[in-house]
Amino acid sequence: MTLTGQRDGSRETLPAVLTTAAAIRLLGEPAVRWRVRSGRWQQACRGVLVTHSGPLSDDEARWIAVLAAGPQATLGGLTTACLDGLIGLETQAIHLVVPACRRVRTQLPGAVVHRSRVLGVDDVHPLRQPPRTRIARSLLDAAAWSRSDDAARAVLAAGVQQRLTRADHLLTALGRFPTIRRHALMTSTLADIAGGAEALSELDFARLARRYRLPQPDRQVLRVDGSGRRRWLDAFWDWARLVAEVDGLWHMEAAAWWADMRRDNDLTISGLRVLRFPAFALRDSPAVVAAQIRTALG
Repeated sequence: MTLTGQRDGSRETLPAVLTTAAAIRLLGEPAVRWRVRSGRWQQACRGVLVTHSGPLSDDEARWIAVLAAGPQATLGGLTTACLDGLIGLETQAIHLVVPACRRVRTQLPGAVVHRSRVLGVDDVHPLRQPPRTRIARSLLDAAAWSRSDDAARAVLAAGVQQRLTRADHLLTALGRFPTIRRHALMTSTLADIAGGAEALSELDFARLARRYRLPQPDRQVLRVDGSGRRRWLDAFWDWARLVAEVDGLWHMEAAAWWADMRRDNDLTISGLRVLRFPAFALRDSPAVVAAQIRTALG
């Protein structure tokens, strides 16, 4: 945080949040002590002051957490991703990243501190304030810190689909963190998001059918719908009038979602039944997928 404190007679221009040490350097200890004791200022936590007596804004709360956590502390994970435009996955917690050697002893209500062995200049945005990790690092951390694998996948998919970054950029960034939690899951998920699911689905379906002794489907079948549009079906059992579709890229945008629904509706109207699966389900929950297909096949 860059302090721009100055004194002009009795008038002060100070940040809304600053460390006690910085305030003393700017104004002197007696002046700082008087402002706190008189109630003009408030002590947010040990070592951090707020230069007004009113309620805290969200931005001030984030500044308090960063300053209280000490040098090199930065906002990260979903906190940063949401500040940089991620929608639909908002969090009330303030996620912080600090160097692995740091021990944050100050109690920080509402803050979650994560220690990292990799936290360099390249990880932190050079301009945005309060200090925060770059978007690729933020999304990877958020996925690693998620409570479930599905939540981790949703974070990565949302970041790409909302055009905050690209899947290949995330894969490049992931290479810097070989020991990060869910590394393998994030690698396969980003491959799906980048468009590899179409190729993987054929192999995954073939393996799944052999493993669970299901009839092998015809794959990538060309079909023309009632409007004359060409449709490629991921897996098709003609004799059972059953279609299985694999979604490699989670369609979170309304237009894409409606396009998929309309496509499914066209297939249903033509007399087919449609099952949809995310690409990761073929690898992570094959028994569930196989059971649903078996039931549908009768």
